[in-house]
Amino acid sequence: MEKKNDTVKELLSLLKVFVISFACFWLITKFLFNPVIVDGISMYPTLHDKDRGLSNMVGLNFGVERYDIVVVNSKDNDTEHWVKRIIGMPGDTLRGEDGVVYVNDEPIDESYLDADYIAEKTAEYGHFNRDFDEITLADDEYFLLGDNRPESKDSSLVGPFKEADLISKGVLIFWPLNQIGLY
Repeated sequence: MEKKNDTVKELLSLLKVFVISFACFWLITKFLFNPVIVDGISMYPTLHDKDRGLSNMVGLNFGVERYDIVVVNSKDNDTEHWVKRIIGMPGDTLRGEDGVVYVNDEPIDESYLDADYIAEKTAEYGHFNRDFDEITLADDEYFLLGDNRPESKDSSLVGPFKEADLISKGVLIFWPLNQIGLY
């Protein structure tokens, strides 16, 4: 009889560990870190298709800056998220002209992009950045672009994103191992 009680105690103890672990995981992914799986090549070569990582939800409380990488709700459906880079901040005026992105009439510095990749895509498509009409962002809007401009569905095609669309910022890639890093 005592052996049966020990087994029940062990099972209850194991169940308690699972419940506490699940609760901790749920709290962390609901309020601190958003799990991310990069889907597609819109952020290549910075991020790769199927990269896995975590993005900082708490960091949004401290604001975002131009060129931050963010996770946003997709314009296509409520359950899909996109990973993009902030190019335009609230109040900015942007335009894409002759393959150059201008913010407040100044061409942007995109030194974070790979120059060889830009040259390769420009040769393939005839441009790297899409041209788009001038737009002035409202107080709660951001203009987001993928790092792989010719193959990215982003603000140059679908328009600005609202502040409420931002889910998290920055991405810590942990898989695959050769991609580990904070982006």
